[in-house]
Amino acid sequence: MLKGVAASPGIAIGKVFLYTKEKAEINMKNIDESKVEYEIERFKKALVVTKEQIQKIKEDALKEFGKDKAEIFEAHLMLASDPELIEGVESMIKAELITADNAVNKVIEQNASVMESLNDEYLKERAVDLRDVGNRIINNLLGVKSTSLSELDEQVVVIARDLTPSDTATMKKEMVLGFATDVGGRTSHTAIMARSLEIPAVVGLGDVTFQVNNGDTIIVDGLEGVVIVNPDENTINEYKAKKENYDKKVEKLKKLKDLPATTPDGKKVMLAANIGTPKDVKSALANGAEGVGLFRTEFLYMDRTTLPTEEEQFEAYKEVVEKMESRPVTIRTLDIGGDKELPYLDMPKEMNPFLGYRAIRLCLDRTDIFKTQLRAILRASAYGNIHIMYPMISSIEDVRKANIVLNEVKAELDKEGIKYDKNIKVGIMVEIPSAAVTADILAKEVDFFSIGTNDLTQYTLAVDRMNEHVKDYYQPFNPAILRLIKFVIDAAHKEGKFAAMCGEMAGDPLATVILLGLGLDEFSMSASSIPTVKNIIRNVEYERAKEIAERVLNIAEAEKIQKMMEDIIKDIE
Repeated sequence: MLKGVAASPGIAIGKVFLYTKEKAEINMKNIDESKVEYEIERFKKALVVTKEQIQKIKEDALKEFGKDKAEIFEAHLMLASDPELIEGVESMIKAELITADNAVNKVIEQNASVMESLNDEYLKERAVDLRDVGNRIINNLLGVKSTSLSELDEQVVVIARDLTPSDTATMKKEMVLGFATDVGGRTSHTAIMARSLEIPAVVGLGDVTFQVNNGDTIIVDGLEGVVIVNPDENTINEYKAKKENYDKKVEKLKKLKDLPATTPDGKKVMLAANIGTPKDVKSALANGAEGVGLFRTEFLYMDRTTLPTEEEQFEAYKEVVEKMESRPVTIRTLDIGGDKELPYLDMPKEMNPFLGYRAIRLCLDRTDIFKTQLRAILRASAYGNIHIMYPMISSIEDVRKANIVLNEVKAELDKEGIKYDKNIKVGIMVEIPSAAVTADILAKEVDFFSIGTNDLTQYTLAVDRMNEHVKDYYQPFNPAILRLIKFVIDAAHKEGKFAAMCGEMAGDPLATVILLGLGLDEFSMSASSIPTVKNIIRNVEYERAKEIAERVLNIAEAEKIQKMMEDIIKDIE
């Protein structure tokens, strides 16, 4: 039995799919001249398999994501059929007497390096595609099974060191029963995506990738943070019963869907959903979301070789607001950087990317990217109730600079006669301590706050939330965090503005009563967490919640606060 962090509730029982993106080990030994034709034949056969794989991915991408994504793989097909590439590999096998996999690697790297050195964005983007195709050919030459999550053809439990935003954006979600990873905490990308997709997950297991093999049977218990490899029949039956009980509880809570999040003594709060794509709206509505408190727009920019157009973005935003009807949809402007990279932007390599060139900082530097997104958001606001939210705000200057760009875009649309919501609300994520402690100043210039507790906690406590070695230092119940949250909420209310929270703490049942008592107006979370949080709110008096919050603010130890809340929630539920 392996113990990790319970990242997403539920229980998964299934076969292991070991996901690794490491390149296969290339045979560097020279070959005898008599083996040249054999190696060339190996290369030709690998090319056939590679093209068949890419063709299938292209067809799947067309069905799942549309023409734009499918065109990426059309380009990959062309690269795999490039006569110059094929001739270059065959010539190198003959001239240098090396294996086909070694020759492919050398030719690909030579061509990709040349492309990257040229002052041409298109060719730089092609270098990424070329390496992708090259790695696929090499894996086929060496008999290494492709591990792309977009190609899963059976239901599995995915085991990985970690999963990137691109991995989860492109995987076949219906084929993934659960996740288990070596690294990460409750607020790592993998954990957040698992909750959003309602997939059981355990993270921070240390070395689970070394404990399993493809095809092993595995149990992932996202309730207790436990993983069991190759369990016996009794254990499997025990967990099947546990899974059945949990699923019944989830179904019972979903009956609260159309009921308001109102305490017995009449305090009403709003429960909203965090979403990552238009497809997530279905789950949000099914779980009773009263709005979208965080629409992460990064999916539009990932797993592609060029920036999304204004029209692509407009259609995505319009689709969400129309599906949400009159419910509010808060769209966060581009938050790239940190753990989310875009190869085609050629972003600088940084010692501390979470403290560097990301989010609003990138947008204010690349106003061409920022304006395109703001135009799309404003145009979509004519079709529903949209709020704009800037991430990574550290000062009043950030807000003012962003609003200057926004006003320029509004003037452009006015000149073109394009309709948009003239009274659109503009707020900020409060996720940097400097923003939290100056919330009283910032509240005068924005329409709302949304507290991003994931980054606020890591920046305040100086702890990398992705680092399993210091995961115990990541404490959302630390008194410093709770006091910052209270200050932000109070500052908003003093100016007549509303205070929301879109960090993972908003969906944590142990935090619900505290946040309610602190006066939080809107809780935005993974859709699957809404019924549990709503159940707690409907079963605790607001006056009692205020008393509990007051007590908690005077407790010095995070562990004591957590234990106290565990006892209170057991009593409420």
